[in-house]
Amino acid sequence: MILKVKKVSDVGGIVKAPPSKSYTHRAIIIASFAEGTSCLYDPLSSEDTLASVNACRNFGADINTSNFNSLGNNPNSDSYWEIKGIGKGNIENLSNTPIDLKNSGTTLRIMTSLAGLSKNKTIFTGDESLKTRPMDMLLEALKPLGVDAKSILKNGKPPIEVRPGFIGGKTSIDGNVSSQFISSLLIAGTISEKGINLEVKGDFISKSYVAMTLDVMEKFGVEIETDLFTKHENCDLIDKKCSSTFFSIKPQKFTGIDYVVEGDYSSASYLLGAVAILGGKITVKNLFKNSKQGDKLILEILEKMGSKITSDSDSVTLTSDGNLNGIEIDLHNAPDLLPTVSALSALANSNTLITGVKHARYKETDRIAKCAEELSKLGCNIKENEDGMEIISGVNLEKSISNKVTSHNDHRLAMAFSLIGLKHEIFIEKGDVFNVSFPNYIESMGEIGIEIDLLEDECI
Repeated sequence: MILKVKKVSDVGGIVKAPPSKSYTHRAIIIASFAEGTSCLYDPLSSEDTLASVNACRNFGADINTSNFNSLGNNPNSDSYWEIKGIGKGNIENLSNTPIDLKNSGTTLRIMTSLAGLSKNKTIFTGDESLKTRPMDMLLEALKPLGVDAKSILKNGKPPIEVRPGFIGGKTSIDGNVSSQFISSLLIAGTISEKGINLEVKGDFISKSYVAMTLDVMEKFGVEIETDLFTKHENCDLIDKKCSSTFFSIKPQKFTGIDYVVEGDYSSASYLLGAVAILGGKITVKNLFKNSKQGDKLILEILEKMGSKITSDSDSVTLTSDGNLNGIEIDLHNAPDLLPTVSALSALANSNTLITGVKHARYKETDRIAKCAEELSKLGCNIKENEDGMEIISGVNLEKSISNKVTSHNDHRLAMAFSLIGLKHEIFIEKGDVFNVSFPNYIESMGEIGIEIDLLEDECI
């Protein structure tokens, strides 16, 4: 479908951030392999997170999502899910057919290691986009741990076949492709026979996502030894001269708990960005000041671009006069912000240089290439670099080749391009893909005064 934003002049208000997709994935999966029952409060119900629900059910987890609009025992939450965990040593794939993970790369990567703990073989597949995700580094790292896992097409990508045998021990992996590989090994290694000693070699991209994984693991009762936080405090992320990082986890179990999912800074970036573009004041609730999310960097970015930001313990307020400055920013630890920052920069009054996101080429799309391609259609002067891009001049529909762009079925591109629609009349093809991570995107934007239409393809 086609997404079209109606231009408005008066925006702002108070809105609640959607739950974090990353935290929801981790909580679903860890609760599913825990001993006992967990209640997840404020989970994100989206196409991606439901892929994790489906995968865990295939391994025997009893997940009740019918309470989604109930409060449970937490009056501050809007909903909850109840998960009765499988427990350590009781893991078995109950599916006789390949498990379809749709477009969820997080589910694929985390579940691949856990499938090695099963008593029988597992095959994971997904949509055409998921079948482009590189998996070979994770498959190699699993071998020393006893797991025979392979790409069925022998191209290092899904479908992936995993045979039982994960006993744990020592392994290593390069840190420069996907932090999800590291999270996968740590979660499965915890409930393996020997535990896990993991060396992450060299440059460690998106380490905040691993910090989020450790955060959830610790809340579910696991003790972890790592030099992640001390080693990287002074790491030169510009020159990428980080040495190896080590994790050591003794054999343990996850214990079921009540868990509250915090708000998602990446999804909130579109709400905050909209008011930064048009001017006004917005307060976004459920954004925790002490969050481990790397995408919290959006607050610093918006400040540098000219907005005023104030943060309380669980909310953020932005005030803007509608003028955006170009900036230089390294998104090494927050690659999901690339589409948002590139869209904001296309409306700024000076050029922007984005660096440090070579790994964004391995997301739902090659986000560097696709952002550059689509913004260029709108008259932007873009220089694409290996690890980012420079936005030399912004949107100019008089010089554009089209007022249509496409999301390439990437949810973050669809929402980022909708920000440009606040200033210029454009049409975003495959615009309904926002359901992957922010199902109530249109409603949330409506709460701050922005009207978005979804049109049938033949309407333009």
